[in-house]
Amino acid sequence: MDDNSLQFLKDLLSTPSPSGFERPVQDIVRKYAGTFADSVSTDLHGNVIATKNSDDKNSDSKLRVMLAGHCDQIGFLISYIDGDGYLFANPIGGWDPQNLVGHRMTVWTSAGPVAGVIARKAIHLLTEEERKQVVKLKDLWIDIGAKDKAEAESVVRIGDPVTLQLGFQAMRNNLANAPAMDDKCGLWVIMEAMRRATNLRVALYSVSTVQEEIGLRGAKTSAYGIRPHVGIAVDVTHATDCPTVDKKQEGDIGLGKGPVIYRGPNMNPVVVERLFETAKAKEIAVQASASGRATGTDANTMQISRAGVATGLVSIPNRYMHSAVEMISLTDIDRAADLLAQFVSDLNGDEDFTP
Repeated sequence: MDDNSLQFLKDLLSTPSPSGFERPVQDIVRKYAGTFADSVSTDLHGNVIATKNSDDKNSDSKLRVMLAGHCDQIGFLISYIDGDGYLFANPIGGWDPQNLVGHRMTVWTSAGPVAGVIARKAIHLLTEEERKQVVKLKDLWIDIGAKDKAEAESVVRIGDPVTLQLGFQAMRNNLANAPAMDDKCGLWVIMEAMRRATNLRVALYSVSTVQEEIGLRGAKTSAYGIRPHVGIAVDVTHATDCPTVDKKQEGDIGLGKGPVIYRGPNMNPVVVERLFETAKAKEIAVQASASGRATGTDANTMQISRAGVATGLVSIPNRYMHSAVEMISLTDIDRAADLLAQFVSDLNGDEDFTP
Protein backbone atom coordinates (compact mmCIF):
# COMPACT_ATOMS: atom_id res chain seq x y z
CA MET A 1 0.00 0.00 0.00
CA ASP A 2 1.54 3.29 -1.05
CA ASP A 3 1.49 6.45 1.04
CA ASN A 4 -1.26 8.16 -0.97
CA SER A 5 -3.53 5.14 -0.65
CA LEU A 6 -2.95 4.92 3.09
CA GLN A 7 -3.66 8.63 3.46
CA PHE A 8 -6.93 8.16 1.56
CA LEU A 9 -7.97 5.52 4.11
CA LYS A 10 -7.03 7.77 7.01
CA ASP A 11 -8.95 10.67 5.48
CA LEU A 12 -12.05 8.49 5.09
CA LEU A 13 -11.84 7.34 8.71
CA SER A 14 -11.39 10.85 10.10
CA THR A 15 -14.37 12.30 8.21
CA PRO A 16 -17.96 11.94 9.50
CA SER A 17 -20.63 10.17 7.44
CA PRO A 18 -23.63 8.99 9.47
CA SER A 19 -26.36 7.64 7.18
CA GLY A 20 -28.06 10.59 5.50
CA PHE A 21 -25.13 12.91 6.25
CA GLU A 22 -22.48 11.47 3.95
CA ARG A 23 -21.50 14.56 1.99
CA PRO A 24 -18.25 15.32 3.90
CA VAL A 25 -16.81 11.88 3.19
CA GLN A 26 -18.15 11.88 -0.36
CA ASP A 27 -16.12 15.04 -0.95
CA ILE A 28 -13.03 13.01 -0.02
CA VAL A 29 -14.08 10.24 -2.42
CA ARG A 30 -14.78 12.63 -5.30
CA LYS A 31 -11.37 14.25 -4.95
CA TYR A 32 -9.46 10.95 -4.78
CA ALA A 33 -11.39 9.18 -7.54
CA GLY A 34 -10.94 12.19 -9.78
CA THR A 35 -7.22 11.41 -10.01
CA PHE A 36 -7.76 8.12 -11.88
CA ALA A 37 -11.39 7.71 -13.00
CA ASP A 38 -12.58 8.76 -16.45
CA SER A 39 -15.49 10.52 -14.77
CA VAL A 40 -16.95 11.03 -11.30
CA SER A 41 -20.61 11.87 -10.76
CA THR A 42 -23.07 12.08 -7.90
CA ASP A 43 -26.70 11.02 -8.19
CA LEU A 44 -29.68 12.60 -6.45
CA HIS A 45 -29.47 10.11 -3.61
CA GLY A 46 -25.86 11.06 -2.88
CA ASN A 47 -24.08 7.99 -4.28
CA VAL A 48 -20.71 8.87 -5.82
CA ILE A 49 -20.10 6.94 -9.04
CA ALA A 50 -16.58 6.71 -10.48
CA THR A 51 -16.31 5.22 -13.96
CA LYS A 52 -13.60 3.76 -16.17
CA ASN A 53 -13.98 2.67 -19.78
CA SER A 54 -17.64 3.53 -19.34
CA ASP A 55 -20.39 3.03 -21.87
CA ASP A 56 -23.86 4.47 -22.21
CA LYS A 57 -25.77 2.87 -19.35
CA ASN A 58 -28.72 2.44 -21.70
CA SER A 59 -26.62 0.38 -24.09
CA ASP A 60 -25.57 -3.24 -23.85
CA SER A 61 -22.51 -2.90 -26.09
CA LYS A 62 -20.22 -3.47 -23.09
CA LEU A 63 -20.46 -5.63 -20.03
CA ARG A 64 -21.07 -3.33 -17.06
CA VAL A 65 -19.44 -4.21 -13.74
CA MET A 66 -20.40 -2.40 -10.54
CA LEU A 67 -18.26 -2.44 -7.39
CA ALA A 68 -20.05 -1.15 -4.29
CA GLY A 69 -18.73 -0.09 -0.89
CA HIS A 70 -20.88 1.97 1.45
CA CYS A 71 -19.56 5.21 2.85
CA ASP A 72 -22.09 5.68 5.64
CA GLN A 73 -21.44 4.83 9.27
CA ILE A 74 -23.63 4.27 12.28
CA GLY A 75 -24.21 7.30 14.47
CA PHE A 76 -26.87 9.34 16.23
CA LEU A 77 -29.21 12.28 15.68
CA ILE A 78 -29.82 14.86 18.39
CA SER A 79 -33.49 14.53 19.34
CA TYR A 80 -33.85 16.48 22.60
CA ILE A 81 -32.04 19.06 24.73
CA ASP A 82 -33.04 19.19 28.37
CA GLY A 83 -33.14 22.21 30.66
CA ASP A 84 -29.63 21.59 31.94
CA GLY A 85 -28.13 21.44 28.44
CA TYR A 86 -27.75 17.67 28.20
CA LEU A 87 -28.35 16.14 24.76
CA PHE A 88 -30.34 13.02 23.99
CA ALA A 89 -30.14 11.25 20.65
CA ASN A 90 -31.79 8.66 18.44
CA PRO A 91 -29.56 5.95 16.94
CA ILE A 92 -28.69 5.73 13.26
CA GLY A 93 -28.01 2.05 12.65
CA GLY A 94 -27.45 -0.75 15.14
CA TRP A 95 -25.66 0.00 18.40
CA ASP A 96 -24.75 -2.09 21.42
CA PRO A 97 -25.26 0.41 24.28
CA GLN A 98 -22.65 -1.42 26.37
CA ASN A 99 -20.01 -0.22 23.88
CA LEU A 100 -20.95 3.44 24.29
CA VAL A 101 -20.64 4.32 27.95
CA GLY A 102 -17.67 6.56 28.62
CA HIS A 103 -16.77 7.38 25.00
CA ARG A 104 -15.83 10.72 23.51
CA MET A 105 -18.34 11.89 20.92
CA THR A 106 -18.56 14.61 18.29
CA VAL A 107 -21.68 16.53 17.36
CA TRP A 108 -21.35 17.72 13.77
CA THR A 109 -23.06 21.10 13.60
CA SER A 110 -23.35 23.62 10.77
CA ALA A 111 -20.76 25.76 12.58
CA GLY A 112 -18.32 22.89 13.05
CA PRO A 113 -17.66 19.96 15.38
CA VAL A 114 -18.68 20.15 19.04
CA ALA A 115 -16.94 17.82 21.48
CA GLY A 116 -18.98 15.77 23.91
CA VAL A 117 -18.98 12.61 25.97
CA ILE A 118 -21.62 9.93 26.26
CA ALA A 119 -22.20 8.81 29.79
CA ARG A 120 -24.41 7.71 32.62
CA LYS A 121 -24.01 8.22 36.35
CA ALA A 122 -20.88 6.78 37.91
CA ILE A 123 -20.83 3.21 39.21
CA HIS A 124 -20.53 4.55 42.77
CA LEU A 125 -23.99 6.09 42.44
CA LEU A 126 -25.73 3.08 40.91
CA THR A 127 -28.03 1.11 43.13
CA GLU A 128 -27.47 -2.62 43.49
CA GLU A 129 -30.42 -3.23 41.18
CA GLU A 130 -29.15 -0.74 38.56
CA ARG A 131 -25.75 -2.45 38.49
CA LYS A 132 -27.44 -5.70 37.43
CA GLN A 133 -29.34 -4.11 34.56
CA VAL A 134 -28.15 -3.86 30.98
CA VAL A 135 -27.78 -0.20 30.07
CA LYS A 136 -30.35 1.12 27.57
CA LEU A 137 -29.79 3.79 24.94
CA LYS A 138 -32.63 5.87 26.35
CA ASP A 139 -30.77 6.12 29.66
CA LEU A 140 -27.63 7.61 28.06
CA TRP A 141 -26.98 11.25 27.30
CA ILE A 142 -24.35 13.42 25.64
CA ASP A 143 -22.64 16.07 27.74
CA ILE A 144 -21.07 18.94 25.77
CA GLY A 145 -20.26 20.99 28.87
CA ALA A 146 -23.12 23.45 28.36
CA LYS A 147 -24.35 25.23 31.49
CA ASP A 148 -28.02 25.16 30.42
CA LYS A 149 -30.43 24.57 27.55
CA ALA A 150 -29.94 28.03 26.08
CA GLU A 151 -26.20 27.57 25.77
CA ALA A 152 -26.58 24.11 24.26
CA GLU A 153 -29.14 25.39 21.74
CA SER A 154 -26.77 28.17 20.73
CA VAL A 155 -24.41 25.59 19.20
CA VAL A 156 -26.49 22.44 18.60
CA ARG A 157 -29.72 21.96 16.65
CA ILE A 158 -32.24 19.16 16.78
CA GLY A 159 -31.27 16.76 13.98
CA ASP A 160 -27.53 17.37 14.12
CA PRO A 161 -25.62 14.10 13.53
CA VAL A 162 -23.29 12.59 16.10
CA THR A 163 -20.42 10.11 15.82
CA LEU A 164 -17.88 8.57 18.08
CA GLN A 165 -14.63 10.53 18.12
CA LEU A 166 -13.07 9.60 14.79
CA GLY A 167 -9.50 8.65 14.00
CA PHE A 168 -7.09 5.96 12.81
CA GLN A 169 -4.80 4.01 15.12
CA ALA A 170 -2.06 1.77 13.74
CA MET A 171 -1.32 -1.44 15.64
CA ARG A 172 1.11 -4.33 15.58
CA ASN A 173 1.25 -6.79 12.66
CA ASN A 174 -0.12 -4.27 10.15
CA LEU A 175 -3.47 -4.05 11.93
CA ALA A 176 -5.40 -0.85 12.56
CA ASN A 177 -8.51 0.21 14.45
CA ALA A 178 -11.00 3.03 14.07
CA PRO A 179 -14.70 3.69 14.26
CA ALA A 180 -16.39 3.17 10.88
CA MET A 181 -14.06 0.57 9.42
CA ASP A 182 -17.56 -0.68 8.55
CA ASP A 183 -17.48 0.10 5.74
CA LYS A 184 -14.92 2.72 4.87
CA CYS A 185 -12.34 -0.01 4.43
CA GLY A 186 -14.69 -1.59 1.84
CA LEU A 187 -15.13 1.79 0.16
CA TRP A 188 -11.34 2.10 0.08
CA VAL A 189 -11.09 -1.32 -1.60
CA ILE A 190 -13.49 -0.58 -4.46
CA MET A 191 -11.85 2.74 -5.25
CA GLU A 192 -8.36 1.25 -5.04
CA ALA A 193 -9.47 -1.64 -7.25
CA MET A 194 -10.53 0.82 -9.92
CA ARG A 195 -7.26 2.73 -9.61
CA ARG A 196 -5.26 -0.49 -10.02
CA ALA A 197 -7.36 -2.01 -12.82
CA THR A 198 -5.66 -1.88 -16.24
CA ASN A 199 -6.49 -2.64 -19.89
CA LEU A 200 -10.21 -2.80 -19.19
CA ARG A 201 -12.49 -4.38 -21.77
CA VAL A 202 -15.59 -3.85 -19.65
CA ALA A 203 -17.26 -0.73 -18.30
CA LEU A 204 -16.34 -0.38 -14.63
CA TYR A 205 -18.36 1.57 -12.07
CA SER A 206 -17.04 1.94 -8.51
CA VAL A 207 -19.81 3.30 -6.32
CA SER A 208 -19.52 4.85 -2.88
CA THR A 209 -23.04 4.02 -1.76
CA VAL A 210 -25.06 5.83 0.90
CA GLN A 211 -27.47 4.74 3.63
CA GLU A 212 -26.52 1.07 3.74
CA GLU A 213 -26.82 1.02 7.52
CA ILE A 214 -30.51 1.92 7.37
CA GLY A 215 -31.66 -0.46 4.66
CA LEU A 216 -29.16 -0.87 1.77
CA ARG A 217 -30.73 2.18 0.18
CA GLY A 218 -27.90 3.66 -1.89
CA ALA A 219 -27.01 0.39 -3.57
CA LYS A 220 -30.64 -0.01 -4.61
CA THR A 221 -30.85 3.37 -6.32
CA SER A 222 -27.37 3.32 -7.88
CA ALA A 223 -27.75 -0.22 -9.24
CA TYR A 224 -31.08 0.74 -10.76
CA GLY A 225 -29.40 3.62 -12.60
CA ILE A 226 -26.23 1.79 -13.68
CA ARG A 227 -27.95 -1.41 -14.79
CA PRO A 228 -24.89 -3.60 -14.09
CA HIS A 229 -24.57 -7.10 -15.50
CA VAL A 230 -22.14 -8.01 -12.70
CA GLY A 231 -22.03 -6.51 -9.23
CA ILE A 232 -19.62 -7.10 -6.35
CA ALA A 233 -20.18 -5.61 -2.92
CA VAL A 234 -17.28 -5.12 -0.53
CA ASP A 235 -18.23 -4.95 3.14
CA VAL A 236 -16.90 -6.18 6.46
CA THR A 237 -17.57 -9.52 8.09
CA HIS A 238 -17.03 -10.76 11.62
CA ALA A 239 -13.52 -11.92 12.43
CA THR A 240 -13.82 -14.94 14.69
CA ASP A 241 -10.22 -15.05 15.91
CA CYS A 242 -10.92 -13.63 19.35
CA PRO A 243 -12.30 -15.10 22.58
CA THR A 244 -15.98 -16.04 23.03
CA VAL A 245 -16.90 -16.21 19.31
CA ASP A 246 -18.30 -19.59 18.24
CA LYS A 247 -16.50 -20.62 15.04
CA LYS A 248 -18.90 -23.51 14.55
CA GLN A 249 -21.66 -20.98 14.00
CA GLU A 250 -19.79 -17.99 12.56
CA GLY A 251 -17.01 -19.67 10.57
CA ASP A 252 -13.24 -19.56 10.92
CA ILE A 253 -12.22 -16.05 9.82
CA GLY A 254 -9.00 -14.36 10.90
CA LEU A 255 -7.34 -10.99 10.48
CA GLY A 256 -4.41 -10.99 8.07
CA LYS A 257 -5.43 -14.19 6.30
CA GLY A 258 -6.94 -12.42 3.30
CA PRO A 259 -10.32 -11.10 2.17
CA VAL A 260 -13.35 -13.36 2.46
CA ILE A 261 -15.24 -14.65 -0.58
CA TYR A 262 -18.81 -15.56 0.26
CA ARG A 263 -20.86 -18.46 -1.07
CA GLY A 264 -24.62 -18.86 -0.81
CA PRO A 265 -27.93 -17.91 -2.44
CA ASN A 266 -27.15 -14.19 -2.40
CA MET A 267 -24.14 -14.83 -4.64
CA ASN A 268 -23.92 -15.83 -8.29
CA PRO A 269 -21.94 -19.12 -8.44
CA VAL A 270 -20.14 -18.16 -11.64
CA VAL A 271 -18.92 -14.90 -10.11
CA VAL A 272 -17.89 -16.72 -6.93
CA GLU A 273 -15.85 -19.37 -8.73
CA ARG A 274 -14.19 -16.78 -10.93
CA LEU A 275 -13.14 -14.84 -7.80
CA PHE A 276 -11.60 -17.99 -6.33
CA GLU A 277 -9.87 -18.78 -9.64
CA THR A 278 -8.46 -15.25 -9.85
CA ALA A 279 -7.13 -15.49 -6.31
CA LYS A 280 -5.48 -18.83 -7.03
CA ALA A 281 -3.94 -17.73 -10.33
CA LYS A 282 -2.48 -14.56 -8.80
CA GLU A 283 -1.54 -16.20 -5.49
CA ILE A 284 -3.72 -13.85 -3.47
CA ALA A 285 -4.58 -15.30 -0.06
CA VAL A 286 -8.34 -15.47 0.51
CA GLN A 287 -10.75 -17.04 2.98
CA ALA A 288 -14.17 -18.57 2.40
CA SER A 289 -17.43 -18.08 4.23
CA ALA A 290 -21.06 -18.93 3.64
CA SER A 291 -24.47 -17.40 4.23
CA GLY A 292 -27.67 -19.37 3.75
CA ARG A 293 -29.81 -16.28 3.25
CA ALA A 294 -29.68 -12.79 1.78
CA THR A 295 -26.80 -10.97 3.44
CA GLY A 296 -27.12 -7.65 5.23
CA THR A 297 -24.91 -6.00 2.62
CA ASP A 298 -25.23 -4.12 -0.65
CA ALA A 299 -24.99 -7.51 -2.40
CA ASN A 300 -28.52 -8.20 -1.19
CA THR A 301 -30.21 -5.38 -3.06
CA MET A 302 -27.85 -5.43 -6.08
CA GLN A 303 -28.70 -9.05 -6.80
CA ILE A 304 -32.42 -8.31 -7.24
CA SER A 305 -32.12 -4.96 -9.04
CA ARG A 306 -34.24 -4.74 -12.19
CA ALA A 307 -34.09 -8.14 -13.92
CA GLY A 308 -31.27 -9.37 -11.67
CA VAL A 309 -27.51 -8.93 -11.38
CA ALA A 310 -24.78 -11.58 -11.21
CA THR A 311 -23.59 -10.68 -7.74
CA GLY A 312 -20.59 -11.45 -5.56
CA LEU A 313 -19.60 -10.48 -2.03
CA VAL A 314 -16.03 -9.91 -0.88
CA SER A 315 -15.70 -9.10 2.81
CA ILE A 316 -12.99 -7.70 5.05
CA PRO A 317 -12.52 -9.48 8.42
CA ASN A 318 -13.41 -7.06 11.21
CA ARG A 319 -13.04 -7.56 14.96
CA TYR A 320 -15.41 -5.70 17.29
CA MET A 321 -17.88 -4.55 14.61
CA HIS A 322 -20.10 -1.53 15.39
CA SER A 323 -17.82 -0.33 18.16
CA ALA A 324 -15.27 2.43 18.68
CA VAL A 325 -12.40 0.04 17.98
CA GLU A 326 -13.30 -1.84 14.82
CA MET A 327 -10.09 -3.64 13.88
CA ILE A 328 -8.95 -4.77 10.43
CA SER A 329 -5.76 -5.85 8.68
CA LEU A 330 -4.26 -3.42 6.19
CA THR A 331 -2.86 -6.45 4.40
CA ASP A 332 -6.38 -7.83 3.91
CA ILE A 333 -7.71 -4.66 2.29
CA ASP A 334 -4.64 -4.40 0.06
CA ARG A 335 -5.18 -7.99 -1.13
CA ALA A 336 -8.88 -7.32 -1.67
CA ALA A 337 -8.10 -4.37 -3.92
CA ASP A 338 -5.66 -6.49 -5.92
CA LEU A 339 -8.21 -9.31 -6.20
CA LEU A 340 -10.97 -7.10 -7.59
CA ALA A 341 -8.62 -5.17 -9.87
CA GLN A 342 -7.45 -8.45 -11.38
CA PHE A 343 -11.00 -9.84 -11.57
CA VAL A 344 -12.24 -6.94 -13.69
CA SER A 345 -9.03 -6.64 -15.72
CA ASP A 346 -9.34 -10.30 -16.75
CA LEU A 347 -12.89 -9.95 -18.08
CA ASN A 348 -13.19 -10.06 -21.88
CA GLY A 349 -16.73 -8.72 -21.82
CA ASP A 350 -18.32 -11.75 -23.48
CA GLU A 351 -18.56 -13.94 -20.35
CA ASP A 352 -21.80 -15.70 -19.54
CA PHE A 353 -22.67 -15.42 -15.86
CA THR A 354 -25.94 -17.34 -16.15
CA PRO A 355 -25.99 -19.92 -13.33
